[in-house]
Amino acid sequence: MTSVFHRAPRATLPVAVAGDGIEIIDSQGKRYIDACGGAAVSCLGHSNPRVIDAIRRQLEQLPYAHTSFFTTEAAEQLAGRLVAEAPPGLSHVYFVSGGSEAIEAALKLARQYFVEKGQPQRRHFIARRQSYHGNTLGALAIGGNAWRREPFLPILIEAHHVSPCFAYREQHAGETDEAYAQRLADELEAKIVELGPDTVAAFVAETVVGATAGAVPPVREYFRKIRAVCDKYGVLLILDEIMSGMGRTGYLFACEEDGVAPDLLTIAKGLGAGYQPIGATLVSDAIYRTIVGGSGFFQHGHTYIGHAVACAAALEVQKVIADERLLDNVQARGEQLRALLRERYANHPSIGDVRGRGLFVGVELVQDRATRATFDPNHKLHALIRREAMQRGLMVYPMGGTVDGKRGDHVLLAPPFICTEQQIATIVERLGGAIDAALTTIGAAVAR
Repeated sequence: MTSVFHRAPRATLPVAVAGDGIEIIDSQGKRYIDACGGAAVSCLGHSNPRVIDAIRRQLEQLPYAHTSFFTTEAAEQLAGRLVAEAPPGLSHVYFVSGGSEAIEAALKLARQYFVEKGQPQRRHFIARRQSYHGNTLGALAIGGNAWRREPFLPILIEAHHVSPCFAYREQHAGETDEAYAQRLADELEAKIVELGPDTVAAFVAETVVGATAGAVPPVREYFRKIRAVCDKYGVLLILDEIMSGMGRTGYLFACEEDGVAPDLLTIAKGLGAGYQPIGATLVSDAIYRTIVGGSGFFQHGHTYIGHAVACAAALEVQKVIADERLLDNVQARGEQLRALLRERYANHPSIGDVRGRGLFVGVELVQDRATRATFDPNHKLHALIRREAMQRGLMVYPMGGTVDGKRGDHVLLAPPFICTEQQIATIVERLGGAIDAALTTIGAAVAR
């Protein structure tokens, strides 16, 4: 009997007792390769001595100081490092304890910015269907994950949604990437005009869509065109890189690859690599100066923002990534992972798409490759894959509702940046066995 209110109280979970590199060890001594980083979190694995030592040093020096009284050297150094590496124009960092908090801070900053600019009528937020921005009420409201939103709809703030940039599912046959990107930009512009251009505060998007749709990258030029539409109407661009940022795609900030700079950018997960809970909202100089020159106070806050130990851990994580040139490994191992998956599933009747960037990869399952028809949601194929993978000593992140919140199944992979070539091959082999076993369970076609 447990006193913990687990996410799925009916399930009996193994007890994790230790970490060793990219593996987690349970109380029975079984080892699990963490091929999803928990939820794209554990980018340095589970036993990095440098990060552990940094946490110990900070604890011995000062565990906590409330940010209404003090700043700390750890917070100052981490903020300076992030700003130095950030897309142009992002000049300050607001620390929080996780991704949902980072999004909430971004939404409030956007709203307060326009209030202090004398544009209080700007209250609308536009996001995309099949997106996920967090589970707190503001983040859930702008998110486009229908399944997560449904029970709470009566208490969510008003938000508006446009089409995602989901080439496998929504790009027309014969439509070029340029034309597809333009069509989506036109849709956003039409929504802004419909709501009233002077009433829209921000457009919010994941640079690479994470758990909801399975590592869906944008087509080239998409975000450049979106940025242009936002600029035309004075709308802020908020990019959510809680999953995709901090090196996960092979770039420290995923939007670097797209050649755009947002007004607000949220990060978490890989920022602290799971060694401490931490997230952050990076803020443009224009927004920062408006608030400093106006009220001089951001009307927001949490007890543990800028936590000294969390900042010290995250600072060391970023130093390790740089010192060990791990972004190079992310790109190399990511290319290997996608190549092995595409080779393995080139003729698999139930694998529709392998996609992603860096070590952020999605595998989408289909009942029919030609029509891209999904499996019956009642099969809960994603849950079967998770079970089979765990039995094989593999942690992956399968989800249902890939297409519309109800239909579709995919597996998200986000292994640690420290993975070796052999470990990537082992991940692919174990995943292949898990997928085919799950498909066999529901009577679906497997590899010929």
